[in-house]
Amino acid sequence: MRDIIILACEECKNRNYTTTRNKRKHPNRMELKKFCPSCRRHTLHKQTR
Repeated sequence: MRDIIILACEECKNRNYTTTRNKRKHPNRMELKKFCPSCRRHTLHKQTR
C-alpha cells in the first residue's frame, strides 16, 4: 500500500525529494520540513500530483 511521492519546495517550487508514504496512515497530502538546495535553507516541502 505504499506509494512513491515527489516533494516540492513551497518557495522555489523545485522538486527536490522522492519518498514513499502509506495511504492508510496518511490519507491527506504530506508536508515535511526539509532542506532545499536551491534556497539553501530548510523550507516546507509539499507532496505534488
